[in-house]
Amino acid sequence: MPDNGQALTAAERAQVLTVINSAQYADLAICQIWARELDEGNYRCSMSSMYRIAAAAGQSRERRRLATHSAKVKPELLADGPSQVWTWDITKLRGPGKGVWYHLYVLIDIYSRYNPA
Repeated sequence: MPDNGQALTAAERAQVLTVINSAQYADLAICQIWARELDEGNYRCSMSSMYRIAAAAGQSRERRRLATHSAKVKPELLADGPSQVWTWDITKLRGPGKGVWYHLYVLIDIYSRYNPA
């Protein structure tokens, strides 16, 4: 690609990347970094150029420190004999007429998988 005289040099691109990676801007988006640098009187490049430089360095991602949560462990019910752990279910059954429903409540023994009552 021919140089048009306005493109940033490799040193200028490295300086922009150093600013992006500085500790004071670690949690800020590129547009916020660009605006704060502009407020301080430092115009290094356009905002879109700053985005392109960050993307070329593989840094076009979420920059904030986000909380990480471990995967929730699903509870496991274990029964080694009958009548130790029961589970339940409620089901609606259609009745003889329109709008008539029956509610079937079921208790199930996890060990034997039978209805204890």
